[in-house]
Amino acid sequence: MRKTIKSCILACVLGSSIQASAQVDPHFSQYYVYPSFLNPALTGAFDGSYRVGGIYRSQWGSVTSPYSTPGLAADFNTGKGMNFGASVLNQKAGDGGYNYTTAYASAAFTGVRFGTDGDQHILFGMQAGIISRSFNPSKLHFGDQWNPITGYNPGVPSADVLKTNSSTTFDAGAGAMYYDGRANRNANLYFGFSASHLTQPKDPFSVSGNEKLPIRYTVHAGIRLKMGDNGAITPNALYMRQGNAEEKMLGAYASLKAAESTDFLFGANYRFKDAISPFVGFNHKNMTLGVSYDVNTSDLGKRVNGTSSFEVSLTFIGKKKTRIKEENFFCPRL
Repeated sequence: MRKTIKSCILACVLGSSIQASAQVDPHFSQYYVYPSFLNPALTGAFDGSYRVGGIYRSQWGSVTSPYSTPGLAADFNTGKGMNFGASVLNQKAGDGGYNYTTAYASAAFTGVRFGTDGDQHILFGMQAGIISRSFNPSKLHFGDQWNPITGYNPGVPSADVLKTNSSTTFDAGAGAMYYDGRANRNANLYFGFSASHLTQPKDPFSVSGNEKLPIRYTVHAGIRLKMGDNGAITPNALYMRQGNAEEKMLGAYASLKAAESTDFLFGANYRFKDAISPFVGFNHKNMTLGVSYDVNTSDLGKRVNGTSSFEVSLTFIGKKKTRIKEENFFCPRL
């Protein structure tokens, strides 16, 4: 019975959030680790020839089938004005076997440069792919299967008829970004804008079955501030809006040199009316490992245990043969 109650609670929470807020996309506290999901203009924006990154998020650990969201992305810097990449994300949640999968290919044009040495950049990116969503109706529990005397009876057929339990649609998005890559500056600014679901595919799981998936608008910005020769701090901000739901996040991350080829990373983000997310990690040669934990501060978190979230990420960058000196390259990703 406890499992049934938790399933109903989770279904109510999911249904309420989709109907009232229209936010159906997953999100990450370490959003900068998954750049193509944030903004396709970030495709290939790094010091190297290729980058492979993975991230895993787990939340709502108190339910029997908590949210789990792994993502994997790879992109390539051609050095010829065009960069390319691909990303795959999968989210599973709830006892009903809900599954949300996206797969995108992305491309970014990096040829717009200005300034004395052409170190200020404007990037334009596009992505296209599919969104696949499904759930298992046999795992759902309905109100008319509940008897006040005998309790829940899965053998009783429900009068609730579900028109479809799976959907795969085409999707596309675009974005733009500016970053200041001038060498030996004490402050380097970056900011960007992106729009996802520009095709507004139909949502078969909506009440009418004909409602469209809302466009998700994202604005992100930050400034890297050098702290001598051994570190930097990057205040950053993120704003996302999808339908009438919005997410606001402010934070800062620091990088301190611990050894010749190793940097220690730490910081925190605050997601308004939701959570505080501290972060620690390290960068060793071409590899970056990061761990964050969301401490829920919302009213829902105060009423329901296990709402906090955990994330771990790993990124590897393959360097160019002729490598730009690290102190003379600013990466807008962090």
